[in-house]
Amino acid sequence: MTQLSFLDLVPVVQGGTVGDALARAADLAAHAEAVGFSRYWVAEHHGMTGIASAATAVVIGHVAAATTTIRVGAGGIMLPNHAPLVIAEQFGTLDALHPGRIDLGLGRAPGSDQRVARALRRTLDSDPNTFPQDVLELRSYFADDGQTGIVATPGAGAKPQLWILGSSLYGAQVAAALGLPYAFASHFAPEALDQALAVYRRDFQPSAQLDRPYAMAGFNVFAADTDAEAELLASSQAQSFVALRTGRPVQLPPPVAGYRAGLGAQGNAILDQVLACSAIGGPATVAAGLAAFVERTGVDEVMVTSAIYDQAARKRSLALTVEAAREVRLAA
Repeated sequence: MTQLSFLDLVPVVQGGTVGDALARAADLAAHAEAVGFSRYWVAEHHGMTGIASAATAVVIGHVAAATTTIRVGAGGIMLPNHAPLVIAEQFGTLDALHPGRIDLGLGRAPGSDQRVARALRRTLDSDPNTFPQDVLELRSYFADDGQTGIVATPGAGAKPQLWILGSSLYGAQVAAALGLPYAFASHFAPEALDQALAVYRRDFQPSAQLDRPYAMAGFNVFAADTDAEAELLASSQAQSFVALRTGRPVQLPPPVAGYRAGLGAQGNAILDQVLACSAIGGPATVAAGLAAFVERTGVDEVMVTSAIYDQAARKRSLALTVEAAREVRLAA
């Protein structure tokens, strides 16, 4: 049975505040838990006024405290921005506070532009190909196997579930070599999805964590009672995507009726590319979209994501998504 999870970028809506966004995230996580999602992830992004999850571990703690059973984690932590020991301490703390519920997805991208990345790391001279070694160092801290000569406190003995994230073949290769579950960012970078999944499954090496490949893929879902209503809700994220891809990132704007019709060729081309893995519509449309995506990819888990301006409509979208998945026997 394919599992459903949710990725929240903790959007700051126009006219709202970071505090509002964080309160909405906790409320949405509790709702996701109630309607049957398996896990709830937030992602590390920096220097973006429309995203409130930069201090990712802090946000995870906030969300985990508002829920009781759903797994909560990072999708993901951009490891080149951090010393592995710091992440071991942060997620060791989260695991101690919420044992058995914490996920730690790890990515190689900076989650920011070059200027912000330099401010985060002070230098960009480090080799990005050290990512696998950083993952191994982090895993060693959790295992407390003595290889680093340092005991992470907290961290030693902690058991967050480690994932490798990616939007290219590189992450698939790392996940396969290390025997870790793999999550592909097809919700915004779908081009290499099929090839990356094939590489991951072909090259997978069993590990202490995982004896067979386990793959997740991102999928945009905007669900509403009708196709027309869902198209309207999706226009907020469409506006954000176009603004970001044209170098003018914004806070999440209100929906605009007929947005794509008046957008022009360049903007529509951007959205055709970035939203290639999406289902936007009423229950039947979403059910068909989810079923087709799972049949195409064979993934073990679908990571649903959507940025919707109105909180009630966003919660309704999550509930309808679970109902649609059950209709086509994708979710328990």
